[in-house]
Amino acid sequence: MLEKFELEEEEDSESGVYMRFMRSHKCYDIVPTSSKLVVFDTTLQVKKAFFALVANGVRAAPLWESKKQSFVGMLTITDFINILHRYYKSPMVQIYELEEHKIETWRELYLQETFKPLVNISPDASLFDAVHSLIKNKIHRLPVIDPISGNALYILTHKRILKFLQLFVHQQDGINCALYKRCLICQSLPS
Repeated sequence: MLEKFELEEEEDSESGVYMRFMRSHKCYDIVPTSSKLVVFDTTLQVKKAFFALVANGVRAAPLWESKKQSFVGMLTITDFINILHRYYKSPMVQIYELEEHKIETWRELYLQETFKPLVNISPDASLFDAVHSLIKNKIHRLPVIDPISGNALYILTHKRILKFLQLFVHQQDGINCALYKRCLICQSLPS
């Protein structure tokens, strides 16, 4: 019984460490000093947007609507698959017509029943809040948008947050290892 209690206590402390880590780091901490972010205006043709994603090696881009002067959504590779799937067997739309569609046209048709505002996060929000938002909203990409300038800074994903955590833990292990080696050297020196 005592062993079970100690094990539960240890698990709580381990999860507590991760929770404190996520709460003590801001979304801005995860933004690399140099990264590529592609933003599309909703008046851009779907075909051009697809080629731009591929040419830039990115999987998603925030969508800017000039009329509203704000970000309104995300365009992902999955969206292109959905577009092709929706129109593949449609006798009403020929493939060449699809090439001329603008992002805003597709959004109006595709999202008419499921329209949701863009979920984003401030660079000053904690990573804990970011993870909570990803899970709560059942999304895979969370744009970090500066609330003052309105600029999109980065796109957070589960993978990027885990990579940040892994790099931080690895860095800490290196520091701990170096400190441990110094202690061993100090202990082996004659007094």
